Amino acid sequence: MSSFRPRAALPLTLIAVALAVSACGGNAPPAAAQMPPPEVTVVTLKSSDVTLSRELSGRVTPSLIAEVRPQVTGIVRQRLFTEGGSVRAGQALYQIDNTAFLADRNAAAAQVVRAQAALTTASLKAARSAELAKTQVISKQDNDNAQAALRQAQAELRAARAGVQGANVPLGFTRVSAPISGKIGRSAVTAGALVNAGQPAALATIQQLDPMYIDLSQSSAELLQLRRETAAGNLASTDEVPVGIVLEDGSRYAHAGRMSFAETTVDPTTGSFIVRVVVPNPDQVLLPGMYVRAVLANGVRRNALLVPQQGVSRDPKGQASAMVVDAEGKAALRQVTVSRTVGASWLVEDGLKPGDRVIVEGLQKIQPGAPVRAVEQGAPAAPAK
Repeated sequence: MSSFRPRAALPLTLIAVALAVSACGGNAPPAAAQMPPPEVTVVTLKSSDVTLSRELSGRVTPSLIAEVRPQVTGIVRQRLFTEGGSVRAGQALYQIDNTAFLADRNAAAAQVVRAQAALTTASLKAARSAELAKTQVISKQDNDNAQAALRQAQAELRAARAGVQGANVPLGFTRVSAPISGKIGRSAVTAGALVNAGQPAALATIQQLDPMYIDLSQSSAELLQLRRETAAGNLASTDEVPVGIVLEDGSRYAHAGRMSFAETTVDPTTGSFIVRVVVPNPDQVLLPGMYVRAVLANGVRRNALLVPQQGVSRDPKGQASAMVVDAEGKAALRQVTVSRTVGASWLVEDGLKPGDRVIVEGLQKIQPGAPVRAVEQGAPAAPAK
């Protein structure tokens, strides 16, 4: 009897415990039903006019440049400018020894005096001859000779005066002047140097630094695409939009430029053509040869859609896609086509429409078809309960 009672009590106890556990489990709700939908941040797309720009690199060049060369041969007696300073058009830069040229000019001036004296004598003879010819005291032939001598003396005076003008030309060239206004560089010669007319080496170089030119290289294929979009009405002209300039250190230049012209010939080796931008440079921040980037406005896209870059992902094949919140409050995957970046956004060509709510934050917490709680980006946070 004593061994039988413990064996009967053990199964009854286990059964009671199992029933109690089963009753408790039947009243508890599923764990998944207790979790709220994950919160995601969305951006509601809106169409707007967007200016499409292209950043091109280029080099700064002076708007005017002149190489100063001698036009006569001689010894440089004096340099009359400060290297690296500003010069004005017509300002004297060098003085070349003018002794020989001055002697030539003086000789030509003496010829003028001689010709004037000869003209005076010829004029008097011609006048007397004309009076005598009226009374037939002298023959007509003698009078004609006297009048011809007068005309010859007049011609010789004009030739002598022209000789003075000719002698003044090289004499004037002994004072080398600046052909343009601007900044002048270092001098290639010093006082005492022999210079030659027509020599290939310049004495100095003058550059006009305000305004400056920026020569950019743009792809001809891109130009064709822009023209097609403009012809189709997708782009509006932006000829009057200023050109932004970005300096070598990444800072923005204070003055905007403007388009000057575009070359009509494409470089066959690079498939690009030159675009020139004119930029004011009153403070001479831009220097010749400096590398800069220019932001050119190619056109205005009407009713364009922009989607933040963090809302677009790509698969291993490069296909772009975005997650949106549909009308039922669930995440949905959309295949999209984007063409270019505009700031921190992609320009959408296909796959999205105005009013779509694109998920930009919380993507790692969701799957397509899962319910989500959408919060507009930038909206104030809900008060804590």
